[in-house]
Amino acid sequence: MSELINNSERRKELLKKMILKLHAGESVDEVRKELITLLKTIPYGEVVEVEQQLINEGALSNEEVLKFCDLHTQALDGHIDLSGMRIVPPGHPVDTFKRENAELRKVAGQLETLYKRIDTLKSEQEIPSFFMEMKSLFNSLMDVEKHYVRKENLLFPYLERYGITGPPKVMWGKHDEIRELLKASIELLGSPEGFTMEDAETAVKMILQPASAAVADMTLKEDQILLPMSYDKLTELEWYEICKQTLEIGFCLYDPDVEWKPENTEADMTESHDSDLIHLPSGSFTKTELQAILNILPVDMTFVDKNEKVRYFSQGKERIFQRSRAILNRDVKLCHPPSSVHIVEQIQEDFRSGKEDHAPFWIQMKGKFIFIEYYALRDDNGNFLGTLEVSQDLTERRALKGEQRILSYHKTE
Repeated sequence: MSELINNSERRKELLKKMILKLHAGESVDEVRKELITLLKTIPYGEVVEVEQQLINEGALSNEEVLKFCDLHTQALDGHIDLSGMRIVPPGHPVDTFKRENAELRKVAGQLETLYKRIDTLKSEQEIPSFFMEMKSLFNSLMDVEKHYVRKENLLFPYLERYGITGPPKVMWGKHDEIRELLKASIELLGSPEGFTMEDAETAVKMILQPASAAVADMTLKEDQILLPMSYDKLTELEWYEICKQTLEIGFCLYDPDVEWKPENTEADMTESHDSDLIHLPSGSFTKTELQAILNILPVDMTFVDKNEKVRYFSQGKERIFQRSRAILNRDVKLCHPPSSVHIVEQIQEDFRSGKEDHAPFWIQMKGKFIFIEYYALRDDNGNFLGTLEVSQDLTERRALKGEQRILSYHKTE
């Protein structure tokens, strides 16, 4: 038996047979028992190799692997050997993916707890507020889109260069399935009026629970198979290229607090933050100077592009409304409570149509007077570019009296 366990080719042949048995209709429990008896565990890299070999040999199509990949995961659950995985440094794209997965599982777990509360509802009048609570959590799950886009557009192309084409295609197919489940969930949670108790229970069982479970299941596929294998395959320079492009897409429910750069490579020399000037009609500055200017202004700024995606926020010392880079490229509607989404949509529509260019609001918050303004941004031809949100604390300014002229300037000792 020890000879079998230590023989990679033999292990992979046995795993192939087990996977084919699943596709032939044999139960997951029976295949799992056989796995435990013959292999006990299988290294993470061999799982990907076996699926790729089955596709290359024509034994299974991508569609078949996609159809049955959940069964593969069930059969292998708890029997994938991760002991050979190297330690991933903080801030590395793999570390970021894994930390995002932990946050996604946390939200999915909160939803599972919430589903169980459906039996405690006393009347159908409680269903809308119950669904509203779930919608807030599903809004967070929708952030998984950025996680999937980074996998699809940044990681998968590198894996394909190494000949690993089948598993990424299968995983991309699962992404699309999950996207549809999440979309259906958001639509359902947006209009629960008139639902009976039976309707609500059916919605949870047939749509909502499968959607959040699918997100959680995908995180396990990544953590146990895809990410360890990818970490082994890609070079540090390739990972650094992924790292540099990540901000173009954004993070998912997590904002890394450490910037990772590879050691002993020329990667740190591939870009210079200050060498390229940003030229505007009235002058120019470096990226560092521009960042300092934007962050020193006594206002919070958030830019939402014409496609209603959050693209930028200033990072002043004392922000009024906290932001993290996890909101970058997120749909702006998902950044607001469900109760105010219709107002956000109305402002965007009025700006887009040209009906309005400015929307001011002011609120009292924690003893402070907060002034919030939305501006429509347009190019020289009047084309809508997006929306700029500007917030500022005017508490002290409202209390100013008299004058303080420049001649009265003095340095404090």
